[in-house]
Order: sequence, then C-alpha cells, then structure tokens
Amino acid sequence: MKFELMKLPYATNALEPVISQQTIELHHGKHLQTYVTNLNNLIQGSEFTDSDLEMIVKESNGAIFNNAGQILNHEIYFNTFSSNGGGVPTGKLADAIDSQFGSFEILKKELSDAALSLFGSGWAWLAADENGKLVIEKYQNGSNPAAKDLRPILGFDVWEHAYYLDYQNKRAEHIAKLWDIIDWEIVGKRY
Repeated sequence: MKFELMKLPYATNALEPVISQQTIELHHGKHLQTYVTNLNNLIQGSEFTDSDLEMIVKESNGAIFNNAGQILNHEIYFNTFSSNGGGVPTGKLADAIDSQFGSFEILKKELSDAALSLFGSGWAWLAADENGKLVIEKYQNGSNPAAKDLRPILGFDVWEHAYYLDYQNKRAEHIAKLWDIIDWEIVGKRY
C-alpha cells in the first residue's frame, strides 16, 4: 500500500488566528509529508507492504512505528479542526464525558493538563476502550492510543513544530486556543 499526504479539509489559512497559515503549511506540507515519504520507503518489501495505517501502528516498532504513528496522529489532528469549531460536544460523546468526567470543563482541564505536563515532544489524547470508556492518555514522540487497542478520539500535538511559530514557548496558550477550533461533530463521530 502506498500512503499519500492527506488533503486538508480547509484552506491553509482557515484556522487563523489559532493556527497560522505558515504553521499549517510547514506542519502539514513539510512535517507530515516527511512521515509519509519515510513510511513508504520503510515498508517497501516488508511485512507491512499491504497493511493499513492502524495495523502498522499496532504491530510495528522502531522507525516504521514512529512514521506510521505520526501519520495516523496527524490525520486525526488535522481533521479535528474547523474554522467554525468550538463550543461543546453533543450526543453520545457529551453523555460519556459528563458520566465519566463529571463535566466538559473537567475533561477540558484534564486533557489540557496532560498536554501541558508532557515533557518534550508528544501527544495528549482522549481515547475510548472497546466498551466506550473514555480515558486520557499521553505519549512521548509519535505513539497513538491505537497501539494499546484504544480508539483515538481527540489528540493535541505538543511537538514544537505544531505551535512554535505562533506561540513560541507558550504551550499553555496554544492548548487553550485549540479548544476554539475543535469540530465536535467530527470528533463525536470518532466516539
């Protein structure tokens, strides 16, 4: 299987001022493209030649895992946002959040805290197990909840390339602003 760079569901300037056009162009067009190119080169002739991305994340390690994980992470990440985003979750996801966390505000704080407390580069995730129980996970580097048989619902990229041009070392400000562009309809479908 040959992987391709995902198409963004919005213009590269659509998420401004939360995420600048320059950041989107570098993050998507350069960083993500590099992971796609690397993975395609790494899987040639390997046991993963015909595997889908999630299977590769679940069963690989080393460089193949790192590049596959970053592609999966970024595809979820970039598809999470909309210029009309913000607000709060609805439907089954909202019910699960209220039941398991007590409120959306508590979930928001806990996921933000997970993203802030991650030392170095990585991802903070809201994920669900096979029974729909929500959990907050954080991983260094490029791992994904799928590697632990969890379904990734919402991920925050805290690699510096995701925010440094716009926020410099102000990771907390970046994370706080991401909530304003989350498309809860799309996120809810992942649940």
